[in-house]
Amino acid sequence: MSNRSKMARLSAHLTWITGLALLTLFFDAWLEQKNNPNAYLSAAMSGSEVVLASDGRGHYTAPGRINETPVRFIVDTGATYVSLSSSLAQELGLASQGKGFAETANGRVSVDYTLLDSVRLGGIEMQNVEALITPGMAGDAVLLGMSFLQQLQLSQHQGMLTLRVP
Repeated sequence: MSNRSKMARLSAHLTWITGLALLTLFFDAWLEQKNNPNAYLSAAMSGSEVVLASDGRGHYTAPGRINETPVRFIVDTGATYVSLSSSLAQELGLASQGKGFAETANGRVSVDYTLLDSVRLGGIEMQNVEALITPGMAGDAVLLGMSFLQQLQLSQHQGMLTLRVP
């Protein structure tokens, strides 16, 4: 095999590898946008309205902040309180302000009550928000429940959820 044909074969292989790498990057970006359409919602946004697009499963997720620490929220109008895992509560330095029980989709669970100094979603920020530390909760997502949402007007239309300070 001549050097020229070896170079042609190497060039063809490199072209295929580059093309596959670019397709992989494009597909990963497409999947991320589909599964997390609000990933780049700016915590520095000003204003009293946030509009969220639903993800591929119909959920509304968005980045936000609790006590100035970045978190990922899942909007949950069925949750009475903002709820987070024990590990995230520990990372945030949250102290228990009492123990109790909560009814969840998985049954009755033991919880700790706590108070969040601040909760921010886009340009909407609230202070002294009641929350639950739920030991059995897995993952790093925070359920953004009614202890935050009850102070907002919510409207949903065609896969978009608008949260507005009245």
